[in-house]
Amino acid sequence: MRLAFIGVGQAGGKIVDRFLEHDARHGQGFVESAIAINTAESDLAGLSHVPEENRVLIGRSRVNGHGVGADNELAAEVAHDNSKEIRSAIDTVSVAEIDAFLIVAGLGGGTGSGAGPVVARELKQIYTEPVYGLGVLPGDEEGGIYTMNAARSLRSYVDETDNMLLFDNDAWRETGESVEKGFKHINGELVRRFGLLFSAGEYAPENTVAEGVVDSSEIINTLGRTGISAVGYADSPVDPNSTEIDSSNATNQITSLVRQAVLGRLTMPCELGGIGRALVVVSGPQAYLNRKGVERARSWIEDQTGSMEVRGGDYPVAGADRVSAVVLLSGVQNAPRLESIKERGVEAKERMEQRKAESDD
Repeated sequence: MRLAFIGVGQAGGKIVDRFLEHDARHGQGFVESAIAINTAESDLAGLSHVPEENRVLIGRSRVNGHGVGADNELAAEVAHDNSKEIRSAIDTVSVAEIDAFLIVAGLGGGTGSGAGPVVARELKQIYTEPVYGLGVLPGDEEGGIYTMNAARSLRSYVDETDNMLLFDNDAWRETGESVEKGFKHINGELVRRFGLLFSAGEYAPENTVAEGVVDSSEIINTLGRTGISAVGYADSPVDPNSTEIDSSNATNQITSLVRQAVLGRLTMPCELGGIGRALVVVSGPQAYLNRKGVERARSWIEDQTGSMEVRGGDYPVAGADRVSAVVLLSGVQNAPRLESIKERGVEAKERMEQRKAESDD
């Protein structure tokens, strides 16, 4: 699947930078172009892989390149006022070469949570390609205003995008990690999971042809035209030089990995019941992949979710030293973490309004 990545805000820009690095290192070819949009000049300067000509500073006249703090309402205004500059940057994308746009942003900060939905709206007005969001939910320890921003922003993103893929910082933050080290670790896990999903179907010349091909249309049909999605992932080391692999062992390994991917840490924890659609992609050396394993995994997911729209296939990678399984769960209905964010967002808003009233008095 070939994507035009648009990172909005500090977190969005950093994650897109990591996607570019990952794609170049593994030669997967799913990044067609990458743009970073921000209100803070220093954040854009800190990127390593996004081309300088694709780094767009907005709001220069309003915030002088110093960012909007955590004010996502100001960020939305700035993005609206600078829509011409944003459109000019996006016009450089070779739309004929992409399958979709992906807007990447942290949902707790100011620029990503406020400007991102505005960018999505602009894209949907101009282009017919799907517009997806990849949003990072803030951890509870990041503060009330970030939770309030996330609650408000998530609603806007869902309204303005064709699907919202979520990654929950709270589910991935390791105990005792510093903030900087924690975000670096989290971003690496995010890119590994979504990178495997997006690379499905983008075959390098040395790779063999899959038994069950997963192309961009399978991903697009699974995501649908609305809703929220989560992704699961699991892998296991193998000997890439082995060619004589017992088929029953390969089948069992695939089904085991898919179960681990779904029942382990999802990018956004959710209940499996009521999932609308799902997609299974298994990757690794050709000798370790087979159709029977994928079909058994699909049947298991159908039983767990109650969905009859479960797609699946394999993605052979020559020389890979592990078998990996990624599972896309789309149309999430029950996610306790999202309900918690909504409730905490309302509480944070009430506290801020109370403090403002006391200050006015």
